[in-house]
Amino acid sequence: MSGSGALAAGFGLVPTDTTEDVRTRGAGVSTQVAVLPVGSFEQHGPFLPLATDTLVACAVAREIAAAYPVHLLPPLTVSCSHEHAAWPGTVSISAVTLHAVVRDIADSLRRSGVEALVVVNGHGGNYVLGNVVQEASARGERMALFPAAEDWETACERAGVLTSLLTDMHAGEIETSILLHAHPEFVRPGHESADFTADDRRHLLTVGMSAYTESGVIGRPSLGSAEKGKELLASLAESFASYFALLTPDEGATPVRG
Repeated sequence: MSGSGALAAGFGLVPTDTTEDVRTRGAGVSTQVAVLPVGSFEQHGPFLPLATDTLVACAVAREIAAAYPVHLLPPLTVSCSHEHAAWPGTVSISAVTLHAVVRDIADSLRRSGVEALVVVNGHGGNYVLGNVVQEASARGERMALFPAAEDWETACERAGVLTSLLTDMHAGEIETSILLHAHPEFVRPGHESADFTADDRRHLLTVGMSAYTESGVIGRPSLGSAEKGKELLASLAESFASYFALLTPDEGATPVRG
């Protein structure tokens, strides 16, 4: 692993770069790329923390930063969690606010010479992030949203995840696995017997999550494991190569991880 990769791998939720670290990393590439984890603060049943989506987004972003010469940004920890409002502890901001914050961050980065931004989304309800990226791309700016559903499908196949993406909607096999690997200290007892499925959620935007689950869980967390979490993250880091190549056509997409 390169020096910058080793440093990135040691990051917690908040990157520890100095301004000189950023200067040095930027001097070695023709196109600088920043990675912004976007999570949420919402219920994840009785066994996963409210910050689960932030922890997942940060875990994915750390894997990327350990393998590619990117600037890892601190996470956005509150986003659009309106469908979870029935549960205590959930906090949301409007889609308009999230849109503005991400755009402001991208504008600020460009002023400092960082031309490209990858938004690593850990919360499925952040629909507006797709609009942010589409609009930025239409303006000729370099921005991407990661991971796509196809990246998750590839990762699930590699990790041996048994639950479909439709069924594994919230606090299920994927999220439980990633936290069991990346932050096992935050996983409380109970996921082994918390499975609950509700594949037909066509009215979710109208009635919210509470119409489909009492516990807040939709998925099969009992199937989660630390090994699956490790393989999910490794696969996503590999999938990021095509995004890096698209945003940095002069750099190539070979990871720096040794």
